[in-house]
Amino acid sequence: MTPKASGCIRVVSLNLNGLRSAHQKGVLDWIEQSDADIVCLQETRLTHTQWSDAFKLPLWHHHLFAAEKAGYAGTAIYSRLPFASVQDGLGFEICDTQGRFTAAEFQRADGSLFTVASVYFPSGSSGDEAQARKDEFLRQILPILRDWHTQGKSLILCGDVNIVHKEIDIKNWKGNQKNSGCLPHERAWLDTLFDQVGYVDAFRVKNQQPYEYSWWSNRGQAYANNVGWRIDYQITSKDWHDKIQQVAIFRDLKFSDHAPVIVDYCV
Repeated sequence: MTPKASGCIRVVSLNLNGLRSAHQKGVLDWIEQSDADIVCLQETRLTHTQWSDAFKLPLWHHHLFAAEKAGYAGTAIYSRLPFASVQDGLGFEICDTQGRFTAAEFQRADGSLFTVASVYFPSGSSGDEAQARKDEFLRQILPILRDWHTQGKSLILCGDVNIVHKEIDIKNWKGNQKNSGCLPHERAWLDTLFDQVGYVDAFRVKNQQPYEYSWWSNRGQAYANNVGWRIDYQITSKDWHDKIQQVAIFRDLKFSDHAPVIVDYCV
């Protein structure tokens, strides 16, 4: 990406597949060098006891929402900007016990507030029970997002949604129609979020190119051959649409089976 413009903030979303593992691969060094202002992390897999200074950055603000189960799920936000407030959870069990949603409010120069959230949707790929949990998560989070939209909440929702939206977002479209993450009712959920509720897929505002993926299976040569899925998003309220300056999926370094999704916004 080119340097961010004056008056813009750079927001990054990244599923780490474990902060300890990603730390060994240099993710914190990259964050400091990325010119990011706010970084939303998913699948941190750390308890608060394990979350030592080794996983924090000098002069940054940090907030972790850990899962109750050690070594599982979890979300975090790292920010150069001070938090006006933080919120953990959304009030339903699968989200709150697994650390799947944390949000921070920030104050603009004019005193108005905006929210940046890190969210980690469940995967349904391990079987019917997992898919049922994922579907329940989708069912419960949608009315919350709808209410926020109705209230005019200024929101940047960053996260691993574990769903591709359209054919352009996956290499093997036909071969995955019966697989979790590409199921018709999951993609219809995103249709509802974008087309009916009114949220914005920030990446696609600026980039309509194919073969832009954010996750690759560890099996075979999926990463080397770019046989991927775009399942990581920055989803915004409408007020951010015209503020999106540039977008990128960063692949120069590999920290996990996901790649960082980067968006610059004019605030």
